[in-house]
Amino acid sequence: MMIRQYERKDQGMDRWLAMRIFVKVAETESFAKTARHMHMSAPSVTRTIAALEELIGARLFVRTTRSVKTTEAGSRYLDDCRRILSDIAEAESAAAGHYAEPSGALTITASAMFGQMYVLPIVTEYLDTYPSMRARTFFLDRPVNIVDEGMDVAIRIGHLPDSGFTAIPVGSVRRVICGSPEYLDSRGAPATPGDLKNHRIVASNSAWSSPEWRFAEGQRVVIDAALQCNTNEAAIETAKAGRGLTRVLLYQIGPALLEGTLQIVLSEFEEPPLPIHVLYPEGRQAPAKVRAFVDLAVSRLRENPLFN
Repeated sequence: MMIRQYERKDQGMDRWLAMRIFVKVAETESFAKTARHMHMSAPSVTRTIAALEELIGARLFVRTTRSVKTTEAGSRYLDDCRRILSDIAEAESAAAGHYAEPSGALTITASAMFGQMYVLPIVTEYLDTYPSMRARTFFLDRPVNIVDEGMDVAIRIGHLPDSGFTAIPVGSVRRVICGSPEYLDSRGAPATPGDLKNHRIVASNSAWSSPEWRFAEGQRVVIDAALQCNTNEAAIETAKAGRGLTRVLLYQIGPALLEGTLQIVLSEFEEPPLPIHVLYPEGRQAPAKVRAFVDLAVSRLRENPLFN
């Protein structure tokens, strides 16, 4: 009998079934509803969860007379269980010769501004296409270890180190210097990189900024910024207000260029553009949820004229 399987801490426990029961309790917030859905008795469900908590060494649920809620440990375990069950389901479908439907949870990372402007719309389109999927985004301006931090897909700007991951090129992005029409009318546009010393510079402390700005053919200019901003958004808004020139990635000012609130200068001196890749660890063994998102992301990013 199943109940007897859980009377010992680890011997004979059907971990796959226990995970399914745990996920269903978390989703229904009810032991009784889970028992009815899985054609079990309520005491069996209760014993299963108790045995799982004993095995893990942490409480998974907070139980009250009216509801059952996951603890912090339970919420983390829930994400892992959904991923594992999704992988099992896909492995079974693959063995049967079927292409599995994306399911479970997908975690995507990108730099903060790029993620908000261009990756988030892809994520929402993906969720519209696969309503049973869940997604989490980590848009951060710092290096993210894909494996250690549990990322399924990363969109990276810049040259990639050797990693063994699958990296699909989707375009490139220029690093540009820009200012408002009002600023350029009053101060004049720089004709060469050396002219920047005669201009007010607004710099950001992003991963792409440096006190030394590099240009084509090895030219370098050390920048004495009048204003240092801790975000690209702040530097861009300051430049739009006519308070100086700033250097950013082209995609970051795409809307401002269309509106005419910013103009690019010194374009003929720009360095080669930075490559953009969609990166994921599993290669051909990637689950359906990853393959489906990667296919969509590659298509949408390659369609964007800012990157091509």
